[in-house]
Formats: sequence, C-alpha cells, structure tokens
Amino acid sequence: MNLEAFLLCDAATDSHGKLNVLGAFDRILLTALPGVHGNCAVAIRLRFERMEAGPHVFEVHFVDQDGKDIIDPLSGNMQVRFGDGLSSAVINLILNLVRVRFEYAGEYQIDLRVDGETLGVLPVSVKQMAPGQTPPAG
Repeated sequence: MNLEAFLLCDAATDSHGKLNVLGAFDRILLTALPGVHGNCAVAIRLRFERMEAGPHVFEVHFVDQDGKDIIDPLSGNMQVRFGDGLSSAVINLILNLVRVRFEYAGEYQIDLRVDGETLGVLPVSVKQMAPGQTPPAG
C-alpha cells in the first residue's frame, strides 16, 4: 500500500476516481483562543497492489501536542477491488471537518493509520493573529 496524497485542505471531492483538492494548508490563524476553525477537509489517496485486495480499516486522529484527540477519531472500512487487467487500485478518502475547536496555540497533528499501521502524519500549526492583523484571504 502506498500513500499518494495526505492533505489538510479547504475542500476536496472525488469525481469518478479523481481526487480534486482545493487550498492545501498546514497553518491555522485564529482571531481568538480558544477558537474554532470553520470548515476544512482531510484528503487521502491510497494505492493498493493486487495482493492487498480485500477489506482494510482506516483511522484518522487529530491530536494536540500531548497526543490527546481534539475531535473524535474518524474510522471506517474500505473494500479494495480490482478491475480486469489492473495491477493496482486506488481509494480516495475525504473527511470533512466542521467547526474544529482549538483550545490553545501550538502544534497539532493529523495521524493516518491503515490496518493499525501509521501511514502518514500531517503537522498543523495553530496561531493567534496579532491585534489589528488582517486574516488571510480564503
């Protein structure tokens, strides 16, 4: 199994197997802390070899610097299937996050596990904007 994409982004869609990603980022600026970040998504693209056909379980944890989950872990089952003549198969996962609350500025991370094995770690930095600072566009 190969992790081809693992991104925190403004939005993502899957269109007939194509992963479409808008606005990948790793920093969140908030006007006040504790604070809430509106909407974003975690976009994941996994490639499987033919011998990996069948069921797999994924887990995504969004944790603070102490390893404590800041949202409930996201998990689910995937069924990897192959078309005729294909040597590999792709699964796109899109996890929409709404109103994620951050208690303090600092370093956070998003961990991806498949079948109990960590496949990827996304660092996320949360900062409070200085008084009078203009929020970034978007």
